Amino acid sequence: MLNHLTTESRNPASEAIDTLTATGIVELMNAEDATVAAAVGKQRDSIARAIEVIADRLRGGGRLIYLGAGTSGRLGVVDASECPPTFNTDPSQVVGLIAGGRGAMFRAVEGAEDCPEGGVADVKEVGLSAKDVLVGIATSGRTPYVIGGLTYARSIGAFAIGLSCNADAALAKCADLTIFPVVGPEVISGSTRLKAGTATKMVLNMLTTGAMVLLGKTYGNLMVDLQTTNKKLVERTRWIVSMLTDLPEADSQVLVDRCNGELKTAVVAHLCGLSPEEARNRLQQVGGHLRRALAGE
Repeated sequence: MLNHLTTESRNPASEAIDTLTATGIVELMNAEDATVAAAVGKQRDSIARAIEVIADRLRGGGRLIYLGAGTSGRLGVVDASECPPTFNTDPSQVVGLIAGGRGAMFRAVEGAEDCPEGGVADVKEVGLSAKDVLVGIATSGRTPYVIGGLTYARSIGAFAIGLSCNADAALAKCADLTIFPVVGPEVISGSTRLKAGTATKMVLNMLTTGAMVLLGKTYGNLMVDLQTTNKKLVERTRWIVSMLTDLPEADSQVLVDRCNGELKTAVVAHLCGLSPEEARNRLQQVGGHLRRALAGE
């Protein structure tokens, strides 16, 4: 029953929200949102374990696949789509699946989330294998589409992670690991695009960012594996190379161009006195970790 779910309960703080001014609504929502980070923080150990598993599976040629319906599915698709430009990942390495298909990103597809077979069909279509990680996202913790996908994932040996904003959610029974940031009742009862959506986005940010850091996609807090696909990213690449090599930006751009736009290759080539090809080989030998390549490991 829905009324047993925390995310469906009435929030005493917002029972008179329709009597508030615009300023009052902002203050109320801001106060409620301020509790989300603490709820996510309580899931620290589970999130950290998930990051380790994801990094290990990606390192071994596996993929991270998100599966969800409605807001949960959209957030998974968004997080997956942001990985290639940020971390230079292959678009097939982090995949977002949403009940109802691509069209559901922009318009609700009624009933799609109620079919467990749909979740199974969608993960089969992308070739889910034992090397992969499947993160099933369901705020309620009981979405049939997600439970179907998670159950299938475990049956073939894929690592199944369940993400919900309700404790003791049904999806826990079909997941190898569960992440449950319980954010409490929403400002608008049942509108889980609010606090639950924020918590979900925070967790997904941690999963991909944490895994990519472990895989050597950053140097300190700098994005060193980004793709120079637009003017902003070209400028950012030039700026980072200049920062790490102490070269003027104009010279940094020449260096980057000589290295086919590869930021890490450019830095290693300059600081270690290597040709671009030698720099690429050194990076390959240390799994792409810039810090290790510069240390000559």
